[in-house]
Amino acid sequence: MNTTDDDALPAGPFIGRESFRMRVRAGLVAAGRAGWRELILCDASFEDWPLGERTVVDALEAWARGGQRLTLLARRYDELERRHPLFVHWRRQRAHRIECRGVPTADALVMPSVLWSPAWALQRHEVLRSSGVCGDEAARLLRLRELLDGWLERSSPAFAATTLGL
Repeated sequence: MNTTDDDALPAGPFIGRESFRMRVRAGLVAAGRAGWRELILCDASFEDWPLGERTVVDALEAWARGGQRLTLLARRYDELERRHPLFVHWRRQRAHRIECRGVPTADALVMPSVLWSPAWALQRHEVLRSSGVCGDEAARLLRLRELLDGWLERSSPAFAATTLGL
């Protein structure tokens, strides 16, 4: 992991699930510290993201205090609900700031795996090997945002914060 100081975000390529998870944690902690105005998390299922960890939920809580917006985009949310109950609980409390979108017909291996912000982004190119790249290069941030916008256009509301029953 290439960094210039203790607060710097990782930049450059990574490989391996724990390396990926470490970078997701670092990005979300930085989002909380810096108050990034927008976050987009995109993955087919979020099953191997560290979203259920107390550190991550605390970082998201710090981030959410500033009135920012979070968009989640997934193929399906059942694995997220099963594997990350702490995140699901947090999300229910912050539903007014979190938009969840779904593309249920997407191929799980084609759907991007991205943590995007206007300041920094992480992208897994190979989900099975958890290899990808992260950094703050403006051109990469723009390309990723355009990619995500295309997926968001094909998506529909998903993963309701509450379920209404009769």
